[in-house]
This record gives sequence, structure tokens and C-alpha cells, in this order.
Amino acid sequence: MAKSLPGYGGQAVIEGVMMGGKYTTVTAVRRTDHSITFFECPKKEYPSLILFKKIPFVRGIFAIFEASAIGTKHLNYASGVYEKDPDTAEGADAADENPKKSHGLGAILGLTAIGVLSFLFAKFVFTLAPAIAASFFEPFIRGGAGQVLLEGFFKIVLLLGYVYSISLTPMMKRLFQYHGAEHKVINTFENGAALTVENVRKHSRFHYRCGSSFILFTAVISVFLYFFVPTDPLWLRLVFRLILIPVDLGLAYEILRFTNKVRHIPVLRWLGYPGLWVQLLTTKEPDDDQIEVGIRAFEQMRLSEAAMEKNKHVLVHQVL
Repeated sequence: MAKSLPGYGGQAVIEGVMMGGKYTTVTAVRRTDHSITFFECPKKEYPSLILFKKIPFVRGIFAIFEASAIGTKHLNYASGVYEKDPDTAEGADAADENPKKSHGLGAILGLTAIGVLSFLFAKFVFTLAPAIAASFFEPFIRGGAGQVLLEGFFKIVLLLGYVYSISLTPMMKRLFQYHGAEHKVINTFENGAALTVENVRKHSRFHYRCGSSFILFTAVISVFLYFFVPTDPLWLRLVFRLILIPVDLGLAYEILRFTNKVRHIPVLRWLGYPGLWVQLLTTKEPDDDQIEVGIRAFEQMRLSEAAMEKNKHVLVHQVL
């Protein structure tokens, strides 16, 4: 059954959940008066990029940048609306925001750039910092293989240490709870159960398609890639690390897709377990109110998807 279902995804936002489908993305945010407000951002298709999105190892790069850009728009909305008092004029206007009205072309491009640049900056830091750290141990650990393994060790420790440290803050703990709610809702849907709080609570907060798994895969895959390029001198090592970032992202995306496809096969399902283990840090068990937000976001996204699909068929019929 899972194979015939659409591959829905999403992310946690401040006091809310974003759910994404084929045509649109919808965020539900819990406000200070406990009401839920929605923000929808339809996906735009660019004909010139459709071919690239179908090419293995290339499609992952476009998918990642698209997700970063869209995610930034929803995070921006959530951070701006959840603290506003719904009883004031400003708060009421914020809840009724329409993405087409609230964001002009310049604002949309600006948010897109911020999302992509933020992702690239983080990727550069987690790529270059371990290489520089490993180079300090060259007097003790010489040779390309030793340096690559040490660099990989530093990269994974840096990644897990960073995630663990931010998970201790109250704000990030709540964000990770909403992340857990997002996964639980999608798992409930994919298992064919009705989307009620009681049903969703029973399902796992881990999912094979999670971005947390993807990030771990990039760290592991990069270690194998680095065996094929020089480690000395340091400046050349850093150059090759940057050059290999697109290759690393493309491979990790394909492996993420593969582990998701084979997750029901007893032996092969273990391939995705390291990514699920990372989700022990990046997801937390949500409360019922957070689960409700996830359900509302998913249901609203599904309604919009159905309407868009219907309009698409009507337009095709009219043209033919």
C-alpha cells in the first residue's frame, strides 16, 4: 500500500508544522489564544528545471535547494505570527495573510536566497571545520587514509554534538516535538489509519525520508569520497571538499530514496537505521495539542492538493 501513496513531507516550524505535497505546502501554527492559523505557499514549476529534477544524482541538489527556499518562507511566517495577539488588528491581519499579497516578487526572491545561502553556509562550516581540525593532528596521524578517517570522525561528532546541544534549549525541544508530530501524522496516513489524535499518538516519530537522515548520510558518504582526492596541502584539501559538496548531496539524496523504498524489506531496512538513530535527537514525543496542529496542516494540504488536481484536469479537458 505504501508504494502507491504520494510521498508527502514536511518540517517543523515555530509552534507549528509545515506539510508539503506535489503542488503546494501548508503550515499550521498554534497561536497564543490556542487557535490555529494557516499559511499556504503553492509550488511553482519552472519548465527549464523539470528535466533536471528527473535526473538521478542531479535531482537531489534541486530538491534540497527547493526545500530550503520553501522552508524559509514558512519559518518566516511562523516566527512572525505566533507571538502576535490575535485580538489586535495587527494579529488579525497576520492570521489572514495570503502569500501572494504579503510577499512581492522581491520578498519571495529574498527569502529564497536566505534559505539557500543559510543551507550552503551550514554545509561549508560542517565540511571545512573538520578538515581543518584533522590537519592539526598531521604530526601524529599521517597519510591520506588516516586523515580522512579522522576528519570523518570529527564531522560526525561535530554534527551530533551540535544537534544534541541545541536540543537542550526549550525552544528547540518544542520544535523537535513538532518535528515528531509531523512524522507521526505522515506515518499514520501511510499506514492507512484515520487521522485522529489517538491514532497518531500510537505511531512512530521516526521516518526514513527525514532530512535528519539525509544530513547523516552526507557526513558518512563524504568520508568515502575523500579517499579519492588528495589531503595535502591543506588548501588543496579544502578546495576538493568544496568541489565534492554537490556530489555528496546528490549521492546522499539517492541513498535516502533507496532506504525509504526498501524499508519494508527485513534485511535492507537496516540500511536506514543510522538515520533513524539521529532522529532520537531531532524528534521528541509531541503532546496532543501539537499532534492536532500536525493533523490540521496535513488535512489542509490534502484539501488544497485535491482542489489543484481537479483544476488541473479541468484545464486539460478544456484545452483538449
